[in-house]
Amino acid sequence: MHDIRAIRENPDAFDEALRRRGLGALSVELIALDDARKSATSAAQANQERRNALAKEIGGAKKAKDEARATELMAEVARLKEEGPALEAAQGEAGRILDERLASIPNRPNLDVPEGADEHGNVEHRASSGSRTKLATGRQHFELGEAFGLMDFEAASRMSGARFVVLKGQLARLERALGQFMLDLHTGEHGYTEVAPPILVRDEAMFGTAQLPKFRDDQFRAGEEHWLIPTAEVPLTNLVRESILSENELPLRFTALTPCFRAEAGSAGRDTRGMLRQHQFNKVELVSITTPDQSASEHERMLGSAEAILKKLDLTYRVMTLCTGDMGFASQKTYDIEVWMPGQETFREISSCSVCGDFQARRMNARYRPREGKGAQFVHTLNGSGVAVGRALIAVMENYQNPDGSVTIPSVLKPYMGGIEKIEGLKS
Repeated sequence: MHDIRAIRENPDAFDEALRRRGLGALSVELIALDDARKSATSAAQANQERRNALAKEIGGAKKAKDEARATELMAEVARLKEEGPALEAAQGEAGRILDERLASIPNRPNLDVPEGADEHGNVEHRASSGSRTKLATGRQHFELGEAFGLMDFEAASRMSGARFVVLKGQLARLERALGQFMLDLHTGEHGYTEVAPPILVRDEAMFGTAQLPKFRDDQFRAGEEHWLIPTAEVPLTNLVRESILSENELPLRFTALTPCFRAEAGSAGRDTRGMLRQHQFNKVELVSITTPDQSASEHERMLGSAEAILKKLDLTYRVMTLCTGDMGFASQKTYDIEVWMPGQETFREISSCSVCGDFQARRMNARYRPREGKGAQFVHTLNGSGVAVGRALIAVMENYQNPDGSVTIPSVLKPYMGGIEKIEGLKS
């Protein structure tokens, strides 16, 4: 959500920031909508102020026993009362139109974000090859999983349709092991507090993190009042909605392992085989709530926390700085971590870490009280995958595959796997 006062103070900077995202100049339109809101507010206030003044005049007229004047004034009050609801409705409507328009506009990118139209404008930030020999090619994860008899897309399709999977035996345990390993690392070494949040949330929570209204078609509705979360970013960030924190409490760092649900609208024909793009998947989410001066360094810290997962799994990856045309709606700056997938012979995203500034905080009315100075200020919010569990499973399967078709268990996961060294076939 944008601050109309900041837009009025520096419209050129606002328009230039949106130009970098491929949008036209919007400040003139927004200022006109704000003028209409102010005019409607002034009319409603003038009506109320006149009624208040007339009440005093009526009292004076009655005290002076001037009944004719009192009657005249009461007639004017009655007329103003009759006009009042329409003026108040106009004020509310003007405010709603402005708020909806502001809510439809993406966040302004930071100045250090590369400019570009799409993923081809992304820039490599750094890369890590790990200590293991990088497999240039190999079997894809679904070929391995189906050969094991532990990855069943047909059974999932009969129950739920396309873009679902049933994992069995050691693959189900390996996915569980990955999630537990990530939580243990983030809580034990990276200072995040584990949270078990609801996975059903209401409209206002989805609005707060900017999934609504723009991305309604990407979400799954659950009944009349709830949505299934597309990521734990939604409940974790909304933990501070409509609150005023103390600066001493910040930064707050939360993590959660939850199922996530996405309609994958617009993805027809993309990644139709395998687990890369599913309607339901598990993900470990990282969320930070900070002061404005902490958010840039917290972004780098969060990126490092997500990278630590891949380093301990000894996977080859690269970090990309997303360009203005590829970054998310609520983001000021985003790093994507892409892991090498030898089965596809390419890098694929496994984590996305974004700093949102006060964009989400304004939508949630989440503020903090500085140690010095007066008045509450909006917090800054950050979110990142720490990491996507299903995609980590794919990466482990493809990178740790052996010529005989087995998959070696990474050393950091063996404690979670009951001593199993390899996945070789259908086992309980």
